[in-house]
Amino acid sequence: MDSIQIRDLEVYCHHGVLKEENVLGQKFLVSLTLYMDTRLSGISDDLSKSIDYAEVSHFVKREMEKKNFKLIEAVAEHLARAILLTFPKIEKIRVEIKKPWAPILLPLDTVSVCIEREWQKVYLSVGSNMGDREKHLQDAMDALQKIPSIRVRQISDWIETEPYGYTEQDMFLNGAVELETIEPPEVLLQLLQKIEQEGKRERKIHWGPRTIDLDIIFYGDVVMQTEELILPHREMHKREFVLKPLCAIAPWVSHPVYHRTVSELLEELNRTTGKQEEMP
Repeated sequence: MDSIQIRDLEVYCHHGVLKEENVLGQKFLVSLTLYMDTRLSGISDDLSKSIDYAEVSHFVKREMEKKNFKLIEAVAEHLARAILLTFPKIEKIRVEIKKPWAPILLPLDTVSVCIEREWQKVYLSVGSNMGDREKHLQDAMDALQKIPSIRVRQISDWIETEPYGYTEQDMFLNGAVELETIEPPEVLLQLLQKIEQEGKRERKIHWGPRTIDLDIIFYGDVVMQTEELILPHREMHKREFVLKPLCAIAPWVSHPVYHRTVSELLEELNRTTGKQEEMP
């Protein structure tokens, strides 16, 4: 990926654990690598199609002077997030913050923290089978689009499907969503659960009726398993109500464990269940 680099920008501010650091302040050196596609700006010689590094530099200075942090880890995290949210052309950022005057009572050059953050591509499965199903789904989409750290890119058409697992319940409306987020998987899960709670989601019966259901299917190529979250979704390849709408918006996306695309997984599921439906 192309990049624009800013090296050792000097900013005088008041970050640190010690009281003297907060009162007297000290010099920090900030280095940024801004990952983006520079092709259009390179061909057109047009600054509006690129990133103005002077604007970014002044933005960094303002953000670092706005609030005092104890840890330079917190400063780096704050800067990375603020820059990604403010400059939409930047897809990924590397932030390094050096502290030349670190108070450790030993000779040194600098102490530094370096982090990388980026917009991650995520796919969700969404569903509802209680009350006004379409309204529940639309309310959830509206709530997603109001979160600054989430950019909704595509929403599939809604399809009606049979209930899965617990069958003594009404038909579902299901769909798929493509989004980008700078939130890590665990934080994204918390945000989705909050939307479910606001939509009056109740978890009384496993696979039971629900006003709104928001599941993370893919989070980039991340493979993980915790008590709260398994990625990719471990049952997605067995569920037509997940694969069919997902295939409509992202048939080429490859499962990072099974190494098959969504369209291939849907074809395999149809063969297994004896269905001969056309791919979306």
